[in-house]
Amino acid sequence: MGKIRIAIIGCGNIARNAHLKNYLQLTDRFELVAACDIIPARAEAFAGEFGIPATYTDYHDVLAIEGLDAVDICTPNYLHSIIAVDALNAGLNVLCEKPFGRTVYEGMDLINTAKANGVTVTAFQQAAKRNNKLLMVIRNNRFINQSQYLKRYIDEGKLGTVYAARCGWQRRRGVPGRGGWFTTKELSGGGPLIDLGVHMIDVAMWLMGSPRPVAVSGCTYNKFANASNAGGIYGAVDSDGTFDVEDLAMGFIRFDNGACLQIEFSWASNVRRDNKFFELRGTLAGAEWSSTDGELRIYTEECGRTVDLVPQLGKELPGHLGNLKNFADALEGKAEPVFKVQEGVDMIKILCAIYESAQSGREVVLD
Repeated sequence: MGKIRIAIIGCGNIARNAHLKNYLQLTDRFELVAACDIIPARAEAFAGEFGIPATYTDYHDVLAIEGLDAVDICTPNYLHSIIAVDALNAGLNVLCEKPFGRTVYEGMDLINTAKANGVTVTAFQQAAKRNNKLLMVIRNNRFINQSQYLKRYIDEGKLGTVYAARCGWQRRRGVPGRGGWFTTKELSGGGPLIDLGVHMIDVAMWLMGSPRPVAVSGCTYNKFANASNAGGIYGAVDSDGTFDVEDLAMGFIRFDNGACLQIEFSWASNVRRDNKFFELRGTLAGAEWSSTDGELRIYTEECGRTVDLVPQLGKELPGHLGNLKNFADALEGKAEPVFKVQEGVDMIKILCAIYESAQSGREVVLD
């Protein structure tokens, strides 16, 4: 096939800062044919800056573009599922920013998700299968050098059986778009658990071999809604806006193979510094990665003595670049998509259950 003809829907910060700069490194594989945003001036500025020939304000018009192969959805969270299913039903392949859809945010049981906006998790699966199209949700942390190296190390059996793990993303002060859609539950459905947690839970579970979650417990807190210094560099601030989501979530996930995962995510918390991390414990070795220094460390034994290994991995591969390459490879039949729809379903179940557990004060058993 020739270049993949793709349109970007949503021209905000994530499209500009994470997607576009990587498409520009893949001009031999992608042709950007349209940009769409509900704010005309933003779509026009975006398209003009990056040489995109057409702009739209209604995504339905994008789906009707003749010869279009795929869409890249970079809208606010509550629109992901609606646009994705419409695009699949229009016969287009879909790349979508995390997470899967609005059903996550409202903390509803999956059986009743149609009440949210008429789109269920099953609708994703059915639409993709019915139209024989590819649906991929961004999982950029799987593609950084450290994750790729550790995945190979684990697949070679060098970590042994991974039976326990921890992951998190802590911000000392960094509420995104305070008073905007990020902090408005009706639009986002949740705080750092949804915004940050998807990234680190996903990479931890992927490294663990994608076990099936069977039970979840969690707590959520909103302690910085009225704090004057809880914001950060992430988006514009509306001092009169809504802040009805959590700023800290902690939890515990049990899996069908007996393994467990401890999690923590915050937009604002009185900790030493910002940090994102994962840590795995195996029967033959352990491993951890932290953004504080970016190093992957492996803890093992050699000749009966404990040894710490720090692989020299060179310049970090941007996660979104790796995701876009995998999307192109999958469409061209050169590779399997790294993201499987069932993994997205499992993520939705986990996030819903953490909110349910936080509200009920009890562990939630998953179907």
